[in-house]
Amino acid sequence: MTKPTFDTINVGDALPSLAKPAITEVQLVRYSGASGDFNPIHTVHQAGVDSGNNGVITHGMVIMGFVGQMITNWVRPDQVRKFGVRFTGISRPGDEITVSGKVLEKYEADGEQRVRCEVEAADQTGHRKVKGEFVAAIE
Repeated sequence: MTKPTFDTINVGDALPSLAKPAITEVQLVRYSGASGDFNPIHTVHQAGVDSGNNGVITHGMVIMGFVGQMITNWVRPDQVRKFGVRFTGISRPGDEITVSGKVLEKYEADGEQRVRCEVEAADQTGHRKVKGEFVAAIE
């Protein structure tokens, strides 16, 4: 994909979305090992039930990682100046997550041309899991 330039971006433009396949329990076990987050609510069904979550739930940072992947598919990682999200819903194995976003603002700061964009991740039913923003320097 061709990376955007400041002159070709307009406020209101949609960002290229990212659709992820269904989250698997194996994916959560792998993420636990990679992140060091071994809370059993992410990998053991009964622990998820005992915690009141009706089963295993996905690490929030997995979903944030999907958002980061969408962003860095659009711009280079070294162009990202700020990135933050608010977690708004629980994800579970079987959820198919789609990340989308749009350009909110174009401006100059610290000698750079920048864009501020909103992003969100939602499941196959449209239930939002993450909402956030990022800022990127655009050449």
